[in-house]
Amino acid sequence: MTLPLLFKQTVDKHSDVVCQYARGEKGKFIPISYKEVFKRIAALARSLDETGISRGDHVGFICDNRSEWLITDLALLSLGAADVPRGCDTMAPEMSYILGYSGCTVTVMENVAQLEKILTLKEELPELKKIILIDRPESLPETPWEILFYEDLLASGLEKDNEEFINTKLSEGDGEDLATLIFTSGTTGEPKGVMLSHNNFLHQVLNIDKVANLEVGDIWLSVLPVWHSFERVIQYIAVCSGTTIAYSKPVGKIMLMDMQKLNPQWMASVPRIWSAIESGVARNIKAKGPVSWALYRFFLSVAIAHQGMQNRLKGQVADFKKVFTLPYFILFPIPWLLLTPLRALGNKLIFSKVQEKVGTGFKCGISGGGALPPRIYQFFQAIGIQILEGYGLTETAPVVAFSPQHHPVMSVVGPAWPGTEIKIVNDNGETAGPGEKGVVMLKGPQVMKGYYKKPEATAEMINSEGWLNSGDLGMLTVKGELKLIGRAKDTIVLLGGENIEPVPMEQKLAESPYIEQAVIVGQDQKYLAALIVPDFDALEAYAKENNLAYENRVHLRDVHAILELMTSEVNSLISAKNGFRSFERIFKFAVLRHSFEVGRELSGKQDLKRHAIADIYKKEIKELF
Repeated sequence: MTLPLLFKQTVDKHSDVVCQYARGEKGKFIPISYKEVFKRIAALARSLDETGISRGDHVGFICDNRSEWLITDLALLSLGAADVPRGCDTMAPEMSYILGYSGCTVTVMENVAQLEKILTLKEELPELKKIILIDRPESLPETPWEILFYEDLLASGLEKDNEEFINTKLSEGDGEDLATLIFTSGTTGEPKGVMLSHNNFLHQVLNIDKVANLEVGDIWLSVLPVWHSFERVIQYIAVCSGTTIAYSKPVGKIMLMDMQKLNPQWMASVPRIWSAIESGVARNIKAKGPVSWALYRFFLSVAIAHQGMQNRLKGQVADFKKVFTLPYFILFPIPWLLLTPLRALGNKLIFSKVQEKVGTGFKCGISGGGALPPRIYQFFQAIGIQILEGYGLTETAPVVAFSPQHHPVMSVVGPAWPGTEIKIVNDNGETAGPGEKGVVMLKGPQVMKGYYKKPEATAEMINSEGWLNSGDLGMLTVKGELKLIGRAKDTIVLLGGENIEPVPMEQKLAESPYIEQAVIVGQDQKYLAALIVPDFDALEAYAKENNLAYENRVHLRDVHAILELMTSEVNSLISAKNGFRSFERIFKFAVLRHSFEVGRELSGKQDLKRHAIADIYKKEIKELF
């Protein structure tokens, strides 16, 4: 079985169901059926075959989310080729390195701007012969490569009868064939090419029905970079389940507008975006006045308390050790019942209006790429929107743990994915018990074939017994659910020898409505400090409420009252009452001028690129110490 063959089987069952909503002129969504998508895949595959692409080739693919991405990807996979994908925000040196290292002779690019990036580095790409452009430009620069156009190749293929051709190609495929070569996002240094097979992805696709209830015709809103393994496996799950993909952007106004247009059932995203939605809701309600704000806070606290009792009654809690306590059905039914009408009133007055913002048919959001802060999880649960957490790595295509839709639990990223093993190994190399911290080790059919042309790095990552060292720190509950703590390599060691995990502190700081992101620093120093990215919208609203004078949004960070506000937020959040030890207190912080950007401070899935941040802000960090 291969991915395009499984897609073909879905087409045979659901030929007239909408497979994609592509954005057309004036932002209007255009439906494309499964039958039509497969017709285009077969036609493009025929033309790509005629250009010389064959089984085992590596084909560069520089493109963002759009209908043509999936069609091109499945066309290449149908031929037995493997794509080497990246987004349009990729910088020229990194793009050149990836295409050159993987030996791409052909590269598909979204537009001429991507071509122009590598023109000055053409000497580093001696094997590159052809470039296929999806968007046709008004003019082309002079290049040493043959330039082809997607629309010409597609039109040429559509003129032919491709049924026998595509069926023959699909029959030649094998599950162990290389599907893609995804270069890690570089959060820890030089990118490494992760070799993922069809079977690696199929392990997620074929088991999705055990953890989530997908129905034919359900709509997925696609907002994450599709070249990354997280969004990519979501696309495969969608189109191999008879569901629909609609392409949007991870920009608040655009995303929410598309949600109301399409009324989707599902959306996969990263914690930062879920957090931004929560902050936006709070900011909008606060702007309506003190009465609305007071009612919102009251009903939210009621809903959180009610939901917490409900989670206990259903056994949907994270327990890290077995303790005897009075049965929950004795402790909670009466207070739960008393709060039920109040929660229903809050839902009618306030939360139903928030739910409408994501569409009346929304079933679940999926959060990955980092642990979701408990406050954000509680918020969505309280207002009646379910968020399911998952965990994985590019090296595992990517899912290894997931909270099932029928039994989600807060503060964990779920039990192991079906057919997957997870264990925690402590500092002594022994398997840890529930509640004991250690490195997360993984084993399963989704584990990569290895790093391209890096056998030593592969051996460091995967031991002789097939266990992959994730590099993440975590612990298991008594039921085997995984809680993430941080990255082993992110651990900060102070001069006094104290070991500190920065991630829980950074997540706590991000709970402030005035803090968008935070980075804890202090390796080999006497104390901890932080780089803080402010939420400029929230600060601007605060300044207006308190009649603070300021020149512009960036200048807000220098206003004395704003600095006092930030100091208060930092000290109240990172405190003993929230479980932080004395040496985990933040003694100094710097408020940065701009938000972090993907490709600069953030990876493609919006992880912090700590080595890059340390270099970009070395002056600010030095001043903190």
